[in-house]
Amino acid sequence: MNWQLVTLSRVPASPWRNGGGSTRELLAWPGPADWRVRMSVADVESDGPFSAFPGIERWFCVLEGEGVTLRTGAEAHTLREGSDPFRFDGAAAVDCTLLAGATRDFNLMAAPGRARQRRIAGAQRVQAAPGTLVGLYAHRTGARITADAQWLGVPAGTLAWCPVPSAVELQVDADAALWMEVVL
Repeated sequence: MNWQLVTLSRVPASPWRNGGGSTRELLAWPGPADWRVRMSVADVESDGPFSAFPGIERWFCVLEGEGVTLRTGAEAHTLREGSDPFRFDGAAAVDCTLLAGATRDFNLMAAPGRARQRRIAGAQRVQAAPGTLVGLYAHRTGARITADAQWLGVPAGTLAWCPVPSAVELQVDADAALWMEVVL
């Protein structure tokens, strides 16, 4: 597998137009102008609405901070560090309220029904199907991915990603990381 590594600290932050935070885009595949998969880390500094992405499904996960409450219509979803990733329609009007100060969050965006995201803690085996793009984001501590007796160390604050050319079983070892799979 041909893994690519993207280190968060080496990606410049792009301030939001509404002044409420900034985003570091770790992956826009196949390219920034025509992405089908986007992974980013956002620093949310104040309450406010999320940008709309019609035709996109979003996954949102709190990495640091006390958390947020996301309101979509009449529903409210409180997310904290350690909560399962929250999936929602990118076209929905979403309002974010910080629970107690700024947060750092991970975002995964792709076409509806094409992606999934989950937390990894400990050792887990995952099946990667051909025609998918897989990614592992190691936040505070490093992680390790093993396939066919070869392993890759993923430093803290780094996204490892690759398209999967043929079916493979991977062993993922991490204290706290995010695993993503996107059907291309």
